[in-house]
This record gives sequence, C-alpha cells and structure tokens, in this order.
Amino acid sequence: MIDLKSDDEVKKMRAACSAAARVLQDLVSLVVPGISTAGLDSAARGLMLRHGCESACYGYVVGGLTYPGYVCISLNDEVVHGIGSPSRIIRDGDLVSLDVVVRRDGFIGDNARTITVGKVSPEAKALCVETEKALHAGIAAVRPGNRVGDISAAIQASLSAGGYGIVRDFVGHGVGRKMHEEPQIPNFGKAGTGPKLLAGMCLAIEPMVNLGSHKIIMGADGWTARTADGKVSAHFEHTVMVTEKGAEILTLP
Repeated sequence: MIDLKSDDEVKKMRAACSAAARVLQDLVSLVVPGISTAGLDSAARGLMLRHGCESACYGYVVGGLTYPGYVCISLNDEVVHGIGSPSRIIRDGDLVSLDVVVRRDGFIGDNARTITVGKVSPEAKALCVETEKALHAGIAAVRPGNRVGDISAAIQASLSAGGYGIVRDFVGHGVGRKMHEEPQIPNFGKAGTGPKLLAGMCLAIEPMVNLGSHKIIMGADGWTARTADGKVSAHFEHTVMVTEKGAEILTLP
C-alpha cells in the first residue's frame, strides 16, 4: 500500500528532509585526504544533533544484522552501505559516497552524494557526472499520472550511452514514517509500467551506477556491497514529493 502524505505530514517531511540535506552538505565539507571514515561517521552524529535530528541508519536491523554506523560511507568499489572504520582512510583520488538518512519528528529524510577527492580519473569523474544527471532525469519524470516505470526508464535512458552498469540489487523506494516504504523504484525499466504516481507520494530516487558490470558482491560484514569487478561506483539520491505540478525536491541543500 502506497502512503499519501497529509498536509501536516508534508510539513514534517519537509523539515526532516531539510535536516538531512544540511547534514549531508556539512559532512561533504569534511571529506579531505587523511580523515578516516570513522571520523566522518562520528562527525555525522554531531551534525545530526546540531540540526535537530537523529540517524535512521544507526541500529537499523535487516536479517538479524544491526547497522553500527550513523551514516553509510562507501569508497571507490563500495556501492552502498559501507561502515565507518578507523583504519579506512580517505586518500587523494578516492570516490566517497555519503548516504545520510535522518529521522525528525517521526519522519525520514534521505539523500546521498558521491564526492571526488583530489585528482580522480576522467572515467571516474564522468561516472559521477552522469549518475547525478540520471538522478535529475528520473526526477523530471515525476508528475501525477505518470508511473514508477517512467522514472526507471528515464534513469536508464540517461545512462545508456555511457555503457555503465546500473545496479539491480538495490533500488529507490517510497519514504515517510519508515525508511523503506512502497513503491520500489528500480533504476531501469519500461515506461508506462508500475504504480501510478499520485500527489502526496514521497519517493527516494537513487541511481547507483558502476563503471563496469552491474553485478555486486556482499562484504564479510553483511552490509557493504561492492562491485563484482572491482571498478568504482557512484550514488546520488534525493527525496522528492509528487505534487500537482510535478516533483518537489525536499532534500535540496
């Protein structure tokens, strides 16, 4: 069942998403060579306190595993759900994907961005540019009467010329009181298919795109997803609301 937000719930969603965007923006400014991913995770906790929200990731349970971090920090060939570690140090040339999900007043704000650190390869930089462009192509397809498949198809079409691997194992999703709600939003698919978009729906649209194959493998920690071929990956995400006029991006910084 897809939840349509009331006017009061929309106000709370806007506040939660605004907080998530501020946390992510502030965290991005701390990504420099030499900082550990554990240091970034600790900083994220402090930023959440400053912006009046809490982590929706910390303590999140899936399949009996409890996520131990406040944000997801994924480097290079890590696709999503990387966990901060004192021994994982940011280096010049790294891609750093930050996925910030917060809870404020009972509602979720969810956004992600991949940052290039120092001098990265032209191919890695292009991957980030094209993944962010694909996110906005998907958002442009959000309007009442369209379907989830229109978002998926727009993302896939945006990426088709680059020959990139679009991750299939993880998808976008509805969001509201819970981090993951219906509908699921794949980053590939056929236009005109899937649930119809209605005003009041809130969606986390998040292309995850690999430089090589779309295939992933899971790390020993049970959380961190990596590219199967060891090539780099990028991840961009916004929470958007369907309005009568189209998409309202709730997680703009």
